[in-house]
This record gives sequence, C-alpha cells and structure tokens, in this order.
Amino acid sequence: MTIRVMLVDDHRMFREALRAPLEAESDMEIVAEANSGADTLASLDLACPDVLVLDIGLPDLNGIEVARTAIRRHPDLRIVALSGFADRIYIEEMLKAGAHGYVVKSSGADELVSAIRAVAGGSSFLSPEATQVMLRHIQSDADTVAPPPSVLGKREREVLVLLAGGLRSAEIAASLGIAVGTVEVHRRNIKQKLGMNRTADLIRYAVHEGLIPS
Repeated sequence: MTIRVMLVDDHRMFREALRAPLEAESDMEIVAEANSGADTLASLDLACPDVLVLDIGLPDLNGIEVARTAIRRHPDLRIVALSGFADRIYIEEMLKAGAHGYVVKSSGADELVSAIRAVAGGSSFLSPEATQVMLRHIQSDADTVAPPPSVLGKREREVLVLLAGGLRSAEIAASLGIAVGTVEVHRRNIKQKLGMNRTADLIRYAVHEGLIPS
C-alpha cells in the first residue's frame, strides 16, 4: 500500500531536500506541500494524506495548533512532528495535540522514512534524540510558583507567545515589525520578570498559562 504524505515546512529548500528521499521510497507518495498552518488546514481536505509531516515553527499558526485542528477535523490522520528543537515541552505538547511521531531536523532522512512508516502502520515514533530528552526528564521537576502573565508588558507577551510557537528572534522581529535587538531586550526582560533562564522554561510557562491558543 502506498503511504500518501503531505510535507509542511515554511522553507522551500528544506521541503525539496525532504521530498527527494521520500519519493525514492516505493511505498511513499508526496501528495501535497504547504508552507504555513493556514495553507495546511486548507489543503488537507483535497490532499487526503495518510501522514502529515508537520514543522512546529510555522510563520502563522504554530504546529501545536495545526495538529490539534487537523486531528479534530481528520481523526484518522497520522502526524509526524518535525522540529529543530529537542525540548521536552515541544515533544510533550505535540504528542498531546495528536502527533504520533517526533523527529528532530538534525536527524537523517532515513529516520524520517522510518517515522512515516511507523505511524502509518499504527505505531508511534520518537527519534533517538527526542527519546533521550524524555528519558532524562521522566521524573518531572516539582512545579515552581511563577508570577502571573500580567507582570509582562503587552509587547513582552507577544514576544513570549511567538517564542513559544517555535519562532527564533529574527522571525519574531519580522512578525512584529521590530528590530532583532529589540526582541533580544524583550527576551531578557521576560526572563528577569519570570525568574527563568532557559527558553524551554519560558515555553513551558506559556503553555501552562494558556498563552498558546488551544
């Protein structure tokens, strides 16, 4: 049986790099591509893929939102999350949103092929890097009391939401129409106000406080 695959990533060159090895597999067919969350959701009905290979850091909707909506509309759809981040919060939230696999972009194409076959066959798949992250944190740290989101200014909250959506500083700057240096200042202020030093902790905070729409 041929596995119908849809590729979603906002970088055309990256999609092209993925398409070649996938199309070389006799049991896989690329039926559609998209470069944004909105395009993905609009194309699913027509493309009818078996497996959606979904980038987390999209320019409009983040992959977590897209996965939730896609699964709600198409319950039989299988999703492989594709991300440059091997952070527990991304892995956990994508799996909660309905993804069946998680592959880090630093992995080889053969790993993505394995992930697609696994989820298409009804199994789950985590790339080795993602598995190591989850094993290291199998016993979660005790929750700490963090300040409410109201301690952040309007622009700081906007930066935090985009950061939690997987965007880097340059992408956040372009989205908000501000300088990259200004974004970095906001990020430092956010960390100081919330008492958090790691980006992963900021992402976890944003998800916990409901700053990322569900």
